Amino acid sequence: MRTQNTMNRDWIATARTLSQALPYLQRYEGAIVVVKFGGHAMGDDEAMQVFARDIVLMRQVGVNPVIVHGGGPMINEMLDKLQIKSEFVNGKRVTDAATVEVVEMVLSGRVNKRIVQAINQEGGRGVGLSGKDAKLMICEPDNPELGLVGTPVEMDTTILHAMFAADIIPVIAPLGMGRNGETFNINGDTAAGAIAGALKADRLLLLTDVAGVKNAEGEVVTELRAAQIRQMTKDGVIAGGMIPKTETALDAIERGVRAVVILDGRAPNATLLELFTEHGAGSLIRGD
Repeated sequence: MRTQNTMNRDWIATARTLSQALPYLQRYEGAIVVVKFGGHAMGDDEAMQVFARDIVLMRQVGVNPVIVHGGGPMINEMLDKLQIKSEFVNGKRVTDAATVEVVEMVLSGRVNKRIVQAINQEGGRGVGLSGKDAKLMICEPDNPELGLVGTPVEMDTTILHAMFAADIIPVIAPLGMGRNGETFNINGDTAAGAIAGALKADRLLLLTDVAGVKNAEGEVVTELRAAQIRQMTKDGVIAGGMIPKTETALDAIERGVRAVVILDGRAPNATLLELFTEHGAGSLIRGD
């Protein structure tokens, strides 16, 4: 159980981080930062609290954060309980009509509202929505083999700008609407990249369970250009689960995002360290 002393130490540490960050705060005033939230932190109450506190602090110093979340483990758990078999093709979940109902229930219900509640408990004004709301993400099928898995093809960010003006932090479940009213499941990284691109965000932060993009020697590379990413992927240095994240990064940059950072979401205050310290955190990716 967390004691008051523990929480006080957390606040002191966070305040110290912010005091060191003062020279960097003005640089991000008014900036839009999209954060893809997933991995370890989503399943840990204390990590969720720290994340929510960081997001609220970002908003309080003038940043406009947008949270896009995943929820794969929670979806798997519910599908198992309901005895609905789930298969994957190239890392993406095959989504039939029965599966998409569960996906929407878990993402828009359980996961989304848990994040919103955490933000509100830390003094923020979080509001949950999905890509179906206000036609935020209109999708077309990603691949016929995957069923109701969608790729965003039209974006309408009007609702998000209205939220920024009202001092609201949007928390978005990665679901979209088809042209015929279907519900589409969207990969969380893909959804975050599409939203960041449509907003022309200053930063897209992809929180993962690794420290960043690693070179052939296993060392984290702190800054990369798009051409380096493509070459490292061709050489097999970037492989496995890092490929879709770097692909999302490159796509977001092509859409107008200033820079993408792949960083370890398990590290306390990871988002604050990235934005408000000289050394940053994780791997910063820019265009050529």
